Amino acid sequence: MRNDVRELRVDKGLSQSDLGAVLNVSRQTVNAIETGRYSPSLPLAIAIARFFGHAVEEVFHVD
Repeated sequence: MRNDVRELRVDKGLSQSDLGAVLNVSRQTVNAIETGRYSPSLPLAIAIARFFGHAVEEVFHVD
């Protein structure tokens, strides 16, 4: 699954640690999501999308 988390995070001027703190996950989790090594749970995917003001489908893309 492809995602736009890195682009959205950088556009907001946030570090991986900053985003992790907002979402209550580690920086390593944010990195793994951004690089596609980890697919977030549905609640986490929803939290990410809501934080950036998008629908889940706009942030995460099935390849």
